[in-house]
Amino acid sequence: MSGPSLRKPDAHSSIHEAALNEALELRNLLQKCLDDGEREKALQVLEVTIEHWETRTLKHAEAEEEGLYKDIVQENPALKSTVIQLTRDHDLMRRIVENMKVMLQTQEPDKRMISMLDSLIIIDEIHNEDEMNNLLAMVKNNLGKIS
Repeated sequence: MSGPSLRKPDAHSSIHEAALNEALELRNLLQKCLDDGEREKALQVLEVTIEHWETRTLKHAEAEEEGLYKDIVQENPALKSTVIQLTRDHDLMRRIVENMKVMLQTQEPDKRMISMLDSLIIIDEIHNEDEMNNLLAMVKNNLGKIS
């Protein structure tokens, strides 16, 4: 069973928006550090950014998969393909974060890290929109009501 905030579209959307705004701020800070040649600070920002994705967005994704998505599919099996697509988004984000962690062990922070963060942000934006419009909107409209 999922937490109550995950089932309320407005609260759920606020969770997404806050995490995404923080991710954008961290991405922009990393860009500034790289532009200014601040290698050590860029490294620190990148470590915090990876931690952010792991502890905010990906933990949230895990909670969705373990509770909300299962509940929704149980109540409305027609939404299974939508849940599969949304879970795939989570998997892509996990893979990119893991790739960043591996790169960070062997390389200096560079513009490729910015590209990876941009990819994460784009996937997350699309995911959030799809989740709100294709899954939670149905719950809100009682088409996939969860008790």
